Amino acid sequence: MKTYIMVDIEANGPIPGDYSMTSLGAVIVDEKLDKTFKINIKPISEKFDPNRRQFVDEKDAVDAKEAMQKFKEWIIKNSSGKPVFISDNNGFDWMFVCWYFWHFLEENPLGYNSQNLNSLNKGLNKDLKAKIDLLRERDLTHDALEDAKDNAKIFFKLKKEHFKEI
Repeated sequence: MKTYIMVDIEANGPIPGDYSMTSLGAVIVDEKLDKTFKINIKPISEKFDPNRRQFVDEKDAVDAKEAMQKFKEWIIKNSSGKPVFISDNNGFDWMFVCWYFWHFLEENPLGYNSQNLNSLNKGLNKDLKAKIDLLRERDLTHDALEDAKDNAKIFFKLKKEHFKEI
């Protein structure tokens, strides 16, 4: 059995290393959406994109290594099977999470793969122009946990409607 973990991150720039992941939110995809994780992360560099600076919230922020260790422990504690990373923009979110795990912990408990909610929606609709935003109950807030929960609701609904495994 797999444990789907919906993840959303906020960052102050386009790539990890040069820029920083500033917040990470995750939720186990199930009916309750009560197994959640959120952490604010201190910047790892001085660089930032001025257009994304507003998403930096250093209140209660921890060092990146500590953040990734806590996320790893949460994944292990809350996964009843193989943990599967999924996000609405996994090209961006996965890039940061994978890089941070390998850079700071020298491992990634999520393995080498990720899933993309947007691509799943396009495939189910057989339409490369299908927009996931039409399934949202509200606009994204750029709060990593709240956005992850919103995406998890969409994913759970799609799974329930289209797949046997839940």
